[in-house]
Amino acid sequence: MSMPLREFLEIPYDRLEELNLEAKAKRLARTPVHIVREERMKYLADEKRIKAVTVCFSDLEGRLHMLDYDKKFLLKSVDNLTFDGSSIRGFSAQKESDLRLGIDWHAFYWLPSDVFGAGKVLVFGEVQERDGTPYSADLRSRLKLFTEQQYQQHGYTCNAANEIEGFLFKGKHAEQHYDTAKGFEFVTTSGYYHSLPGDPLRDFIDAAAEAQRAMGFSNEKDHPEVAPSQFEMNYSYTEATAAADQVMLYKLLCRQIAHLKDLTASFLPKPVTGVNGSGMHTNMSISGEKNNLFYDAQGQDGLSQFGWDYVGRILHHAPDLCLILNSSVNSYRRLDPHFEAPNQIKASAIDRGSMVRIPLGNAHSARIEVRSIAPDANPYLAIYALLQVGLTGALPPDKRGKPERVLFDNIDDAIEAFQGSRVIGSLLGEEVQGKFAQLKRDQADRCPRQLGTLIKSAEVQFHHEVTNQHLWNQF
Repeated sequence: MSMPLREFLEIPYDRLEELNLEAKAKRLARTPVHIVREERMKYLADEKRIKAVTVCFSDLEGRLHMLDYDKKFLLKSVDNLTFDGSSIRGFSAQKESDLRLGIDWHAFYWLPSDVFGAGKVLVFGEVQERDGTPYSADLRSRLKLFTEQQYQQHGYTCNAANEIEGFLFKGKHAEQHYDTAKGFEFVTTSGYYHSLPGDPLRDFIDAAAEAQRAMGFSNEKDHPEVAPSQFEMNYSYTEATAAADQVMLYKLLCRQIAHLKDLTASFLPKPVTGVNGSGMHTNMSISGEKNNLFYDAQGQDGLSQFGWDYVGRILHHAPDLCLILNSSVNSYRRLDPHFEAPNQIKASAIDRGSMVRIPLGNAHSARIEVRSIAPDANPYLAIYALLQVGLTGALPPDKRGKPERVLFDNIDDAIEAFQGSRVIGSLLGEEVQGKFAQLKRDQADRCPRQLGTLIKSAEVQFHHEVTNQHLWNQF
């Protein structure tokens, strides 16, 4: 009887969940880095069934990039990993192309083998300059450093949970084929919460939610959304950098599982006119050593003065933040008041047209919900900017903003406000501010300035999350 030629690591889902939750607990407990590094490297050396380690990082716009390193090579060269930064939009110029890639051993994941293939694990990388210092355009490192400083200086833990909506369309690469196919084709025309067991949308949601649970997301609920073929899967809050990592993994899992089913998971904010768009409502709170600093049973809507100040600063700087939260031409279609658009610069406990909502909460769950974030925003940049502004920005006289103020309805005005913002310059530095604005200008210039009612092919095909490098290079 012949022996199998390959014996790569394949872990059952229940065991995957245990491993990933254990790793997450060590991360949240701030287990010293050298201890986690030693533990992970020993595991990789001892586990013979692992063939490769997927190291991933995000570029300035929020695209996920992945490199597969042979396990033996990685263990031998872990302190000297380099890549060509000039090939990443928004990173280094050709004359300064070499960048380093560090390993964030806390952000280590065991992968479902039926989704990613057997014998692989994944870890997030940290982009570094040639001398090993953090790279300025790596917003993940910026977010991680800021939250650590808040913990060390004030005892704050910054928490986030993202509600990420998306659409499921028929066919692989539906976004790249948008022009030739003359649009998208729904997999179902069912509505909110309504999808029969076993239909394509429910089957996809079940598979994606199972994979998320296995990767330690701590899922809470999943369901079809308001628009046809639209979905949302909710999971528990966690520390801000871990939450942003989970946004990247959520979209990666959804895209990969859809691809395996000959479908496309799309996170365009408004891929189809006439129906609701997709958002990435971001729930945020700050906790001290023993309590939720956003909670006050006697406060308005159960929110403390600390929490209302946080909200007030975000509303005051909403025009500065608009491009960060809505970073594509297509995202301004979503800010349409006819479809529950959260475009009003105000806070409310009940009005879902408000930029910020105050959900019902208690001492454990009190939080704010920033509703104006599109699902194609860079989660590291968006959460970093909201935390920085919410904790350190200027307070207006009216801390809850003015109801008559609304967010921009087109990307051109948002780019202009972003470029001229001293707040953003202080937040990101003038170089990164300029790089991001130029990337957004490049996309805007490839699309008609007037949105109109018809979705233009250019706003899909030149969207920063649509993988179409060949087309970009031909423009």
